[in-house]
Amino acid sequence: MKLRVRALLALTAVAALPACSNEGELVIDQGVGIASVLTLCPSVGIPDYTGDVTTFRDPADTTVASLDVSASMTNLRATCNDTADKIYSEATFTVNARRSDTRGARTVELPYFVTVVRGGTAVVSKRIGTVTLAFADGQERAAATGKAGGYVNRADAALPEDIRQKITKRRRAGDEEAALDPLADPEVKAAIARTRFEMLVGFQLTEAQLKYNVTR
Repeated sequence: MKLRVRALLALTAVAALPACSNEGELVIDQGVGIASVLTLCPSVGIPDYTGDVTTFRDPADTTVASLDVSASMTNLRATCNDTADKIYSEATFTVNARRSDTRGARTVELPYFVTVVRGGTAVVSKRIGTVTLAFADGQERAAATGKAGGYVNRADAALPEDIRQKITKRRRAGDEEAALDPLADPEVKAAIARTRFEMLVGFQLTEAQLKYNVTR
C-alpha cells in the first residue's frame, strides 16, 4: 500500500518519532556524500484512500442527498520504544466528523485498523479498533481521538553485521570505491528493505466505501 505521506522511511531522520532512542541506530556519515540514519523504529503513516470515510443513509445512493456522516483521520503522531527485544510503536490520531442531520443526540462508531508491514508487502500483524464520536442535539460536528500500537521484533529490524560493515566501511577520497554509494548496492538495498517496517493506520472500510474514496 502506498502511503499518503511516507514519513520516516528507511533512510530518513527520525524527527517524527521523538521517543525513538539513538541506541541501535546506524548513522552513516563518512564524508563522501552519505549522510543517513537507519532506525529500528517502523515508519508510520496513513495509506492512500483510508484516511476518510463516508456513510450514506441509503448505501445504494451515494449522492449528496443521501449523505449521512463523513469523517477524516488527522494529526497522526507516533512514539517508539526500541530498547527491548520487542520494539513497540504507538500512534495517536484525531477523527473529525460531520453529519448532515443534526436532529437529536447521536453516537457514531467508526472502525479503524492498525497493521504492521515488512518490506512494503508482507503483513506482520493487523488489529481492528473503534473510535466513538458523540454528536450533541443540534450539533453538526464532532471530534474524537484514537490510539493504535504495534510490535516489531528487534532482530528482524536490525541489519546483518556484514551489511553494516559494507555500509560503514571508511572510504578515502580518491579511492575508486569512494565514488560509489554503498546504499545503491543491490545486496545492501535488499537487506535494508527486509529490515524496514511500516505501521499503517486508517479506517476499516467496506469495499463500497473504499471504491467511493478512490473514485470521488
